[in-house]
Amino acid sequence: MKVAIVGASGAVGQEFLRVLEEQNFPIDELLLFGSSRSAGRKYTFRGKEITVKELKHNDDFEGVDIAFTSAGAGTSREFAQTITKHGAIMIDNSSAFRMDEDVPLVVPEVNGDDAFNTPRNIIANPNCTTIQMVVALKPINDISPIKRVHVSTYQAASGAGAAAMDELVEQYSQIVRGETPTVEKFAYQLAYNVIPQIDVFTDNGYTKEEMKMYNETKKIMHAPKLDVSATCVRVPVMRAHSEAIWLETETPVSVAQAREAFEKAEGVVVLDDPANKKYPMPLDIANQDPVYVGRLRQDLTSENGLSFWIVGDQIKKGAALNAVQIAQYMLAHGWKK
Repeated sequence: MKVAIVGASGAVGQEFLRVLEEQNFPIDELLLFGSSRSAGRKYTFRGKEITVKELKHNDDFEGVDIAFTSAGAGTSREFAQTITKHGAIMIDNSSAFRMDEDVPLVVPEVNGDDAFNTPRNIIANPNCTTIQMVVALKPINDISPIKRVHVSTYQAASGAGAAAMDELVEQYSQIVRGETPTVEKFAYQLAYNVIPQIDVFTDNGYTKEEMKMYNETKKIMHAPKLDVSATCVRVPVMRAHSEAIWLETETPVSVAQAREAFEKAEGVVVLDDPANKKYPMPLDIANQDPVYVGRLRQDLTSENGLSFWIVGDQIKKGAALNAVQIAQYMLAHGWKK
């Protein structure tokens, strides 16, 4: 198995290295690619030092089976043909191809079989907030189809990249020193603050991030009539996203039924003991693989409604881990180049 990582020096690229190691992914040869700024950097994987090569339009991807790409939508669009022309499957972590009809958008626990329909040899990794939400929606939807979802997200700095995480840490240090905090990666100071905007606003008053959740959820769950309304908020947390979810099903689903479904679901851990103040929190969930569910309760506004809280690591399940799990699903179900 010959594997490539594009964007190896970024936050998600570095997480790819860790996840591939943790998952014991079958790799005979690993290639690392990056920008001209990253070219020449060296990273160690399974005891071997690997040098980052500059991504160019050449034949460097000849013989590559799977390429994990996380270098931004523009780079993915520009280099997709170069990466896939020799038959490599490109599992792309950017927003470039997510809504293209001929590119599957995959969360293995929800729609893993879609990964086998790849006319362009491209599979899209969904937006981080969408990934963890649909993992939690699937067990409920299997009991009774979900009609609508309202979600408020509390998104970590990691969603804006490694430099944004560094900026949050530096802002706290600057404030302690009595200095004016540096604001470059966010619209406003994030330390001691929350920002009710992620990405730019669209004509309907929702941000692009919120519309990603609207559109991607429908595609992944094969539910074009599913209504999704999101409010996405940046919070001063390092790397785990939280979401408050309200949903309505076609027929009533009891809290007991929902809890049992969550407990049996792949990729979900139930942490729900409010009497003992036990519920998922981003401080505890950072660096964990599953999506954690808590605060499960009946929605007081609808007899067919449920409300719950989920937390997932944005860089892991929200990005690198889901992409690797796509490849694992394909290999487990007989895929060969």
